[in-house]
Amino acid sequence: MLSFEEKLAIIESFPELERHDVSLGRVNFHFPGSVKDKKNVVYHLHPNGNGFVYAGELTGYEVNDKGMVNIRNFTERALRSVIEKSISSLSPALETDEEEEFWINRDSHTLSLIREGENWNVYADTGLDGTFNSYGEAANYLEEEGFSRI
Repeated sequence: MLSFEEKLAIIESFPELERHDVSLGRVNFHFPGSVKDKKNVVYHLHPNGNGFVYAGELTGYEVNDKGMVNIRNFTERALRSVIEKSISSLSPALETDEEEEFWINRDSHTLSLIREGENWNVYADTGLDGTFNSYGEAANYLEEEGFSRI
């Protein structure tokens, strides 16, 4: 389990978040650029290492009734990932005239990212690799997999 100080250092590495000290030594981090009413990305990070990250717009996380996932036992990688996804889910949609983008990795494998209706789909040739609710989620996935936009 990461310590309070380790979690704090990871969270503070996200320049888009603003720190707000609250009672009992706990810390919240707000995302002022949020397009939703939700501004708290990190909620009640406690000196004992407990805390929450907003994941109400994400899939694959067990959240409470406020859409928060408990990060007590998260690894550094898992914590960074959920914070990136949380910020992306609260960010404005990327306005682009392009409905298709191409991404490449260091082995020259190319994937396409296509907006289809409300979703963003990733394709390897004609095979569907993944479907995402937002451009940000899809871009995060591609970056985590070692791809960069052409």
